Amino acid sequence: MTTETETPPQPTSPTPPCSLESAGLDGSVESLKRDIRDHLAHTLAVDPEMAAPYEWWSAVCLTARDRIMERSCQTRRVHRSQSVKRLYYLSLEYLIGRLLENNLVSLGILENTRQALAEMGQDMEVVINQGTDMGLGNGGLGRLAACFMDSLATLDLPAVGYGINYEFGLFRQHFVNGKQVESPDEWRRFGNPWEIIRPDWSFEVRLYGRVEQKFDEFGNSHDEWVETSSIIGVPWDIPVVGYGGGTVNILRLWESRASREFDLKVFNEGGYVDAVREKAESETISKVLYPNDETESGKELRLVQQYFFVACSLRDILMRHKRENESLDSFPEKAAIQLNDTHPAVAVAELMRLLIDEEGITWDRAWNLCQQTFAYTNHTLLPEALERWSVPLFQKVLPRHLQIIYEINRRFLTYEVEAKWPGDDAKKGQLSLIEEGFPKSIRMAHLAVVGSHATNGVAALHTELLKRHLFRNFDELYPGRIQNKTNGITPRRWLKVCNPGLSSLIDRSVGHDWPRHLDKLRELEPFIEDAGWRDEFFAIKRENKVRLAGIIRELCGIQVDENSIFDVQIKRLHEYKRQHLNLLHILTLYRRLLHNPDLDIVPRTFIFAAKAAPGYTLAKEIIHAINAVGAKINGDERIGGKLKVAFLPNYGVTLAERIIPAADVSEQISTAGKEASGTGNMKLALNGAVTLGTLDGANVEIKEEVGDDNIFIFGLTVEEVEALWARGYSSMDYYWNNEELKEVIDWLTSDYFSGERGTFDGIRRSLLDGGDPFLVLADYAAYVEAQARVDEAYRDINRWTRMAALNSARVGKFSSDRTIREYAEQIWDLRPVPIGG
Repeated sequence: MTTETETPPQPTSPTPPCSLESAGLDGSVESLKRDIRDHLAHTLAVDPEMAAPYEWWSAVCLTARDRIMERSCQTRRVHRSQSVKRLYYLSLEYLIGRLLENNLVSLGILENTRQALAEMGQDMEVVINQGTDMGLGNGGLGRLAACFMDSLATLDLPAVGYGINYEFGLFRQHFVNGKQVESPDEWRRFGNPWEIIRPDWSFEVRLYGRVEQKFDEFGNSHDEWVETSSIIGVPWDIPVVGYGGGTVNILRLWESRASREFDLKVFNEGGYVDAVREKAESETISKVLYPNDETESGKELRLVQQYFFVACSLRDILMRHKRENESLDSFPEKAAIQLNDTHPAVAVAELMRLLIDEEGITWDRAWNLCQQTFAYTNHTLLPEALERWSVPLFQKVLPRHLQIIYEINRRFLTYEVEAKWPGDDAKKGQLSLIEEGFPKSIRMAHLAVVGSHATNGVAALHTELLKRHLFRNFDELYPGRIQNKTNGITPRRWLKVCNPGLSSLIDRSVGHDWPRHLDKLRELEPFIEDAGWRDEFFAIKRENKVRLAGIIRELCGIQVDENSIFDVQIKRLHEYKRQHLNLLHILTLYRRLLHNPDLDIVPRTFIFAAKAAPGYTLAKEIIHAINAVGAKINGDERIGGKLKVAFLPNYGVTLAERIIPAADVSEQISTAGKEASGTGNMKLALNGAVTLGTLDGANVEIKEEVGDDNIFIFGLTVEEVEALWARGYSSMDYYWNNEELKEVIDWLTSDYFSGERGTFDGIRRSLLDGGDPFLVLADYAAYVEAQARVDEAYRDINRWTRMAALNSARVGKFSSDRTIREYAEQIWDLRPVPIGG
């Protein structure tokens, strides 16, 4: 284990060059067959004739990993020899999904692997499907981080991602009587062939204790953090392969372990449970992503979790810098640290502590190094979602860091805010890192902004709203510091891997280099005018819908019509994303059909997938309501199969890869001004789904790219939302003035769908008594009208196919490669470092 002050052992001789050829690790079919057999026999100790599908999967993963690690070796050698500047990406989650197919594509050996397995009597699809999604993330934040890591490697940008190696991830979701039930996601139960433990690079992390003033022999005082508890952070590395296999960066994930594994004395005295108590408590930190913070102990665990991964990561970063550089003065020239939201914001205080307490650097010099090194990405416009920690809790867990934060705040208010707004105490209160109240709390977003040289939003509208509202004072204080970096997605996973039929059509139309240059999809536009090409595009979409229909049948027991409109809403369950607005429209169509079974509508299959946070009662009630309504609709012969509702359980990356290529309609219906960006909207549009959405987040930019004729926009704009709240919004007025709306709300909360009146009263209270905070009722009529336009457009399948294909062709802007280039050039000052073959 490496402590804070130790220097790791240096290599005694230069690292030899790595090459696939010298190691005999080319991608030929024969080489792959040989190595798969070797891993079955020598690594997994199984006869190929007796190997189970999971063992074949493990052997193929290890065969691919051999080739990846050779390239990783070469990457590290080049980076060390050139003393490169690196990006360090700090994120509490990475929603990676499965890696085998994606890695084979990046290495360029997918088809050879398929052939090698076929010659060995194995089905590639069966083998790939043995893998499980890595439980390292939850939603858009984690998926964005995974896309960014892919793009960093593809663009040959030196980078290390840091996070936590969760044992159980978020949770596995299943439904009992339509209600969400959570169980542990034991994704690591049988090991993970992609991860590599690095025990020599473990770090001790201190917690709790108190701060004591000490004096040196000359009478100078300094603060010392004493009487602390400690845990160990053990790193696990997952290689991140760039497309083409040139650069292989790493994702370094920390696992928490006890500083003492076992107390033999206590055990021998009969204290069997107490003997391992410390081990159990320490390892809790990396057990679960986002532990429920409804309790004080849950809040404390979250804070410890965030500090744990930040402390390990910063020590790792500093150690690497000192190994390769002579002075910390060059730290910002060699390291850029990106804070992905406020979860890692405590890094500002921790780096100051390390530089001052451990490295002996003066405050001003340390603060200058911090600000030049850190940058911060904001992902939310919801004030309640901006992280705050109570001062008493912070004092308990991180007393030295609380001192540092108070000193940062004092200097900030005295030297910057006072200079800009002399005597304005109200402005100081608004900008302060400490929010007054009982108890006081620390505004982590403010700490991140003040401690960074750049802050960015993730869509043009989001950034504008940050400047106008949430960070208005910071924008005045630091003109130009807040900038936009519209999110993006990796086209490798989200088109080439997940939609091979469409990828093949694009290859034959515009060539094979579009996964690196997504703007080339614009060259599809002349092909889209050809009826034969559109027929092929439509046939691919239908094939994807047939496959998804089979998955729906398997997971939900529901038979759906592949010729119906596949209307898709897949995203984290939250009120502002308005899955309940979608539900009200479904109820409206159902009610109309019951009143008139001959009503002429295009058959529609509504597809949902989402997880609700375990403590989010209303979100879980919305899931229950969708399932209850769906059960009634799916079994009601009176409507002739014109409507179906399917809520697919346990949403994750792999399930998304099956749903997205089959979608016709992409539901992006959040309240205007609430969604920062969204990336599901980009993935769906890239795969030929037509967006039905509000002018929120990246929808605005998607509309600019695809054109007004190829998107369905409805609802209040941000300005109209603000004006409505300013003059006084009453959801009851909408309820009483729209008879159809009133009928469906009353119907939902009757006993018709659940068998018991009041089951869904929480939804009713939110919409009516609670004032409808996300304006569901205000947008209901416009949404129903927009859905009618969707129905009309789909009747002309030639027109619809053209719209869908133009969506695929015109969203090249939303490649994460473009986003990362902007970060690299405008925030990180990072240059590509090509890796030789």
